[in-house]
Amino acid sequence: MPLVDCGNGVRLERGVECRLSDGTILVSDHYYPAGEGPWPTLLMRQPYGRDIASTVVYAHPVWFARNGYHVAIQDVRGRGGSGGEFYPFRHEAHDGAESIAWLRGHAACDGRIGMYGFSYQGATQLLAAVEQPEGLVCIAPHMTAADLYYGWFYHHGALRLSTTLGWGIQMLREDARRKGLREASARLEATWVNIRNQALQAPYADHPAITDPQLPSYVRDWMSHREAGDYWSGQDISKSYERILIPALHIAGWFDTYLEGSIAGYVDLRKHAGSEFARKNQYLIAGPWVHIPWGDRAGDVDFGEAANLNTDEILLRWFNHWLKDSREFGSEARLRYFALGPNEWRTAAEWPGEAEFALYLHSGGSANSRKGNGRLAMTAPENEEPRDVFVYDPEVPVMAPGGPQALSGCFDQATLEMGSNVAVYTSEPAARAMEVFGQPRIRLFAATSAAHADFTAKLVRVKTNRRAEFLCIGIARSSWLFRETGYAKDEIHRWEFTLEPIAFELAPGERLRLEVASSAFPLYDRNPSTGVAPQQADNWNWARSTQQVIHSATHPSCVYLPVKGAPGW
Repeated sequence: MPLVDCGNGVRLERGVECRLSDGTILVSDHYYPAGEGPWPTLLMRQPYGRDIASTVVYAHPVWFARNGYHVAIQDVRGRGGSGGEFYPFRHEAHDGAESIAWLRGHAACDGRIGMYGFSYQGATQLLAAVEQPEGLVCIAPHMTAADLYYGWFYHHGALRLSTTLGWGIQMLREDARRKGLREASARLEATWVNIRNQALQAPYADHPAITDPQLPSYVRDWMSHREAGDYWSGQDISKSYERILIPALHIAGWFDTYLEGSIAGYVDLRKHAGSEFARKNQYLIAGPWVHIPWGDRAGDVDFGEAANLNTDEILLRWFNHWLKDSREFGSEARLRYFALGPNEWRTAAEWPGEAEFALYLHSGGSANSRKGNGRLAMTAPENEEPRDVFVYDPEVPVMAPGGPQALSGCFDQATLEMGSNVAVYTSEPAARAMEVFGQPRIRLFAATSAAHADFTAKLVRVKTNRRAEFLCIGIARSSWLFRETGYAKDEIHRWEFTLEPIAFELAPGERLRLEVASSAFPLYDRNPSTGVAPQQADNWNWARSTQQVIHSATHPSCVYLPVKGAPGW
């Protein structure tokens, strides 16, 4: 096939075939630099179309080729031009390792290979690295998860519903077209364009777009495997960190769906990668970004020009360092993060340890909504304060921070906080600046009238103009949190769980706010409260429940913050 001229001496070869040991043929597009090779090679393995090449966030492969790299963009098994059946994650370790072995023998490759890509393309890197293929020198997994159960699909027992269903429908669309299933394809397309209503189907496991028996089962499998176990660990690296022996440049976004998975992957590889060399050479950049795109906007907030970090230039320097021996990445900080508020980049030697600074919940018994009397203070309750009571109704759940579509970003929560089904606790104005960096957690003493319950905890920064900006959220499901000890209705239980990681600075005059509720739909699936599996529940088996939040001398509910330096009060 003739090469395509891409300018500046760069040439493109389309449809290059790699035959795997099982006979499956994977197809890739190759971009060659000007001049004579061989060159170091960059590989991206992805399921969305090799011609796209993740250019929604990265420079086009032509750009990397102009900078002296042979670039291969490969369709994974069962996608694009590649043969075989697609089942997300299941084949990527073996297929990735065989593709790398094949690339090493390619005339354009000098034997040194790096991988890059975000989201699914990030997972393909981690999975390939576990196989330790010869020639793979470094990886750059961005906005992804090493542990699929905890970092991609479930959060403390609750399914990340909107992203799981939305992404699953996106993937099944190509499966339907490949199989020639016109009716299934029409259902999927109709659902895809009606994004606002995707998650309203109940039971959601019976969503007509995903239940066609001729379609692959993976979306239904994600919904039915509600516990961590072999199904999940068999297709991620959560049990294999010690098998990774190479450097990695991780990128995470404070408002990305897979934020916790990205951070945990970095932290776990810093601790458990299989060599001191690999542990020492894990790097992290955490910016104020959503999944797509990466820039100065997230939700309705402008974070300023500093947020427009040139990740392509950083990525190029990363690969130059490891694949061209330029050593130009050696002066980079191990960890670079964006602090919300001052909207500036800061550095740290390590990811922070467990959050220790406590703000305690107080009220006069009516913390319902931001019109109530809920307070956050540095001192613990000294007596038996009146309990805060609210009703959880799965038919009318509290919405996600980004509203009915669970949009990602730093959205104003003031309207949502007017609902009495949310308990709201607000601090006094800060007297001085206070930096929070790391992973907050909550310790909540609570009782519910149902034997199956959820609690959510959300941190909000209240600016001097009264705007209530979303920072981070966490959830825990009783069936997950108390899976070993058991849970009983109308009894006080200690709910302790982490929120998503964050970095922000509370300025003088600003307040910190904690919202406590029992849903954040459709970011998370709703708990039916009845013991019916959430994916099989609908309005015939949903039940309301009454939740009590206790804050007293014997039950001091609080939120723990990873504060750097002195607190703000």
